Amino acid sequence: MKQELKTASVGYATDSLKDNGKFAMKTESVSLTKDNLKITVNMSKRQEMSQSPHLHKYDISKYDLHPGYMFPEFLQSLVPTGTPEYVDSGQRYVERMIRALFYFKQCSLIGPSGTGKTHIAYLVAELTGLPVWEVNCGLQTSSYDLIGRFIGLGKENWIDGQVTSWLRHGGLLYLDEANMMKQDVATRLNPVLDTRGHLVLTEKDNEIVSRHPYAYLIISMNPFSAEFAGTKPLNAAFRRRMSVWINFDYESVGDKISEQEVELLRKRSKIDEATAYKIIRVGAEMRRQYKSGDLPYAPSIGDLIHWAVLIKDGSNPMSAAEETIVALTSDSVEVQGDVRRLIESVFLK
Repeated sequence: MKQELKTASVGYATDSLKDNGKFAMKTESVSLTKDNLKITVNMSKRQEMSQSPHLHKYDISKYDLHPGYMFPEFLQSLVPTGTPEYVDSGQRYVERMIRALFYFKQCSLIGPSGTGKTHIAYLVAELTGLPVWEVNCGLQTSSYDLIGRFIGLGKENWIDGQVTSWLRHGGLLYLDEANMMKQDVATRLNPVLDTRGHLVLTEKDNEIVSRHPYAYLIISMNPFSAEFAGTKPLNAAFRRRMSVWINFDYESVGDKISEQEVELLRKRSKIDEATAYKIIRVGAEMRRQYKSGDLPYAPSIGDLIHWAVLIKDGSNPMSAAEETIVALTSDSVEVQGDVRRLIESVFLK
C-alpha cells in the first residue's frame, strides 16, 4: 500500500500538533444471504494505533502518534509485544509520556534504578505501535555507534547507526542512561532535537538526513550522583531540548505501601495476599534505607516478584531471599547481614 508522509515541523510545542481528523481506517464487510439475495455492508472503522491488550486501560485514544500511517513490514519486529502493564498510584505516567510525545516529540525520564523507566518506555511503544531503536549509553558509546560508519575498504559499505536508522524510518528512539554519554556524542543530537530536525552525516559526504515525521525520542537516566558511577550532568544545550521531564520514584517506600503493587505481586506470582503484603513491606523498608544512604541497593518490583515465585514454588522464604534480594544487594558480607536481619524482622515476625 502506498503511503504519503506529511511534511511537518518537528519543533517545539504546537509546531508538531497532529491533524486529529486523519486516521488510518480499516474496512469490514458483513454479508447476509437469503432467498438468493445477497446483501453486503461495508463499514469503515478507525484503525487502532496498536494491538496491545492494554490499549484501552489508558486515556490515550486522542494521542495517535502516527495517524494514517503504518510502519513498513520490516520494522514490525521492532514493535514490542507482551509488555506488562505499568502500575502507579495516580501519577498517570503512561498518559503523560504519550501526551509529551504527541505535542513535543521527545521527553525525559529521571529516577533511581528499579522504578520501571525502561519498562514504561517499552509499554508506551507497544501502546502506540512504534518500533523501538534502543541505545544503552555508556562511557564507550561513540558517535559511530549512534550515527554509523563505513565497513571495509572504500566508501561502498556504509552502515547506519541506530540514530540514523531512526531518523530515516521513524519510531521511538530510546536512549537509556543518557547522562553517561560523552558530551561530544550528545552534541551530535542537538540539530535533530530542535527546529532544524535533521542530521548532517559529516562521515558520509555531508549527507543530510531529515527527521521522519513520526520519529519520537525518550531518554532515561538515574540522578547524577557518585552512587551511579559514570553519570554526569547533562550538557545544558541538550537538556533544554528535552521538552518534558517526568520524575519517577518507588511506589512503596518506608511506611507507604502501594495496594496496587501488592495486587500486582499477588497476580504475577500467584501468591496469597498476606505473603504478598509482607514481601512489599520488605521492599519498601529496603527502599527507605537505600534512599537514606544506608543500603547500596533497592529492589524493583521485578526483584520482589522473583522472590515471591520461589516462595510460591516451595522455597523457604529466607532461602528464596538469599537467591534474589540478599545476593543482589551487595558483595559486602556486612551489608548482606544487615539485609538478612531486615528481612527476618519484617517478613518473619
